[in-house]
Amino acid sequence: MSAHPLLGSQLPIIQAPMAGVQDSTLALAVCRAGGLGSIPAAMLGPEALAAELKTMHEQAAGPWNVNFFCHTPPTADDQREAAWRQALAPYYQELGLDIESIPSGAGRRPFDAQALELLRECKPPVVSFHFGLPQPELLDELKSWGTTVLSSATTVGEALWLEAHGADAVIAQGLEAGGHRGMFLTEDVTTQVSTFALLPQLVEAVRLPVIAAGGIADAAGVRAAKALGAVAVQVGTAYLLCPEANTSAVHRQALQSEAALHTALTNVFSGRPARGIVNRVIRELGPISELAPAFPLAGTAITPLRGAAEKRGSGDFSPLWAGQNVRGCKPISATELTHLLMGAH
Repeated sequence: MSAHPLLGSQLPIIQAPMAGVQDSTLALAVCRAGGLGSIPAAMLGPEALAAELKTMHEQAAGPWNVNFFCHTPPTADDQREAAWRQALAPYYQELGLDIESIPSGAGRRPFDAQALELLRECKPPVVSFHFGLPQPELLDELKSWGTTVLSSATTVGEALWLEAHGADAVIAQGLEAGGHRGMFLTEDVTTQVSTFALLPQLVEAVRLPVIAAGGIADAAGVRAAKALGAVAVQVGTAYLLCPEANTSAVHRQALQSEAALHTALTNVFSGRPARGIVNRVIRELGPISELAPAFPLAGTAITPLRGAAEKRGSGDFSPLWAGQNVRGCKPISATELTHLLMGAH
């Protein structure tokens, strides 16, 4: 089988980078199956990222991807933070936590010169971005290594922007996708459309190759995306039940329950719209809360609640990220799932 002309992998399948629910174990399994395994870097400190990069560089069978966020860190707003903590105070009281002991810090960092320095050691075959692209000088060096650069677009305008600013391919992220929306030119969620509405628009609008993402969970979805002009597909939710994923027990339970039929775009976990299974905190404070601090600051005060609730077996305060189509989400190996996505039996 010849290598994919864009990705270099045997199969046109990209395992979506999913911070918090996976590491190199899942990515390596997808690479072994012939797909493009991905590691999420947005929540990793320098030491943890260096370790993951070393593992992928030394062990990956074929090419692999590392993903970064490109958000602009917000200026802290003390008044908004105080209002957010006040909204969360009853939950802290209920779980016996001290709201005064919340640590400071954002939890997610954008791609920067330090990240580029870490990448220089192994020069990843593929690097993908969410929320736009990094500064031109950082991007230029990355591309000088021969690295293929992908980035998410949720509108035609974003795809055209990515084409004009140096992306090698665009990931058409449909509204069905789990996790954070890649939107970066607008905050208006009414601009967000489904994968199979967005995909042909992007194929027509840009000269770059287009990758389909969102709601694709089986071989039929892969075939449909390719029929609409996608050169490859990116699949995330379907991998969440694989043993190689780090998906928590409460998250796995939710994915296999009736709860997974109800997902929403919510900002209560991070400050940006992201799709997850509806749980107590989304119902009571969201889905979209005007009180939530700017991304990624909202997550700081939610995290202790999540930890305390999960210890009790509850996902009431957990970001149970999932797309709208959990049909392909099965507790089977990532290798087997990757082959199923290509129609193998």
